[in-house]
Amino acid sequence: MATCDIPPGVVTGDNLVKLLAHARDNAYAIPAFNCTTSSSCNAVMEAGKKLNSPVMIQVSNGGGVFFAGKSCKDPNAAAAGSVAMALHVRAMAPYYGVPVVLHSDHCAKKLLPWFDAMLEADEAYFAQYGEPLFSSHMLDLSEEPDEENIAICEKYFKIMAPMKIWLEMEIGITGGEEDGVNNEDIDPEKLYTTPEQVYSVYTSLSKIGDMFSIAAAFGNVHGVYKPGNVSLQPERLGNHQKYAKEQLKCDSDKPIFLVMHGGSGSTEEEIKTAVKNGVVKMNIDTDTQWAYWDGLRAYEAENREYLQGQIGNPEGADKPNKKKYDPRVWTRKCEESMIARIELAMKRLGCTEKYTTKVPEPGSLPMWNFHPKPQGAMGALQKVFSFKP
Repeated sequence: MATCDIPPGVVTGDNLVKLLAHARDNAYAIPAFNCTTSSSCNAVMEAGKKLNSPVMIQVSNGGGVFFAGKSCKDPNAAAAGSVAMALHVRAMAPYYGVPVVLHSDHCAKKLLPWFDAMLEADEAYFAQYGEPLFSSHMLDLSEEPDEENIAICEKYFKIMAPMKIWLEMEIGITGGEEDGVNNEDIDPEKLYTTPEQVYSVYTSLSKIGDMFSIAAAFGNVHGVYKPGNVSLQPERLGNHQKYAKEQLKCDSDKPIFLVMHGGSGSTEEEIKTAVKNGVVKMNIDTDTQWAYWDGLRAYEAENREYLQGQIGNPEGADKPNKKKYDPRVWTRKCEESMIARIELAMKRLGCTEKYTTKVPEPGSLPMWNFHPKPQGAMGALQKVFSFKP
């Protein structure tokens, strides 16, 4: 199998389509990690570089708020923080030499102002650089009636398609709780999407464009749980593909790009079955949250006697402890622990060695990697003389 030949750095438009098609056609999925800090973003990119794998970095509404700073009470804090994270990733991704998909996670109906603000940022970025700021966005209107869910997705997809932004949508409900959306007491039958529901989404969105994926519920639950405690039925995804193929009368056995949510605690066999049936992206959050914390927990346990004051440790009452409590030291331990968990996810999803890492020569990249698209002679004159024809 040939590796995917696309440029390193943030991937958008045609290159994103090429990447996800490569994943679908070669039966692997790309893990999407929720990040809340520059540290967690860097850990994801480092893991991709280490294992020659494309990666996805995604921000939730709550993650955007945290990135902006919890004391920031502006109504646009979530969007501002999300954009700040995206700009950080855009600045640093080329240095890691792998493709990075920039994604925004679950957006329920009540969070649409956040979605609108990110699209404004995409439009402004597109106007200057010829591509959107983000690679993709997710609308999660699964709590709404199917007709309303699809109609709102159509409305936004019409805005996104000209900029070649990928749309991920959800139909059928993922159980559990995430980022303030609680589905812990949902009717179990609603945790399983039907082939007819999936195909209804496909027929509606495909009239607008082909850059979309569907998160179809097959018993998924957000959060952590022991394998076997949740009735995942990934074989249902194969039924969705089969039904769509019959309706479309096409040659492809996997005509639909599918996404898996609530993957924490899933067995390796369940993950393999999902990927075999066309899942190209799997969300991972709870497990990497624990891994990040576990790195700090282990570091503190090992160095506890050096972390009780700025001065004084087993080596002497006047010995300084700065090299132990420096945030750069213990944050790095968090990153290393998170990277180890990311590597496990990558191996389970089969995405390792699917890309030849292209780390640039030292000093070869400009500090600012954004290149405004050519304006032409009239555009340049208008900028200089501030007039319109």
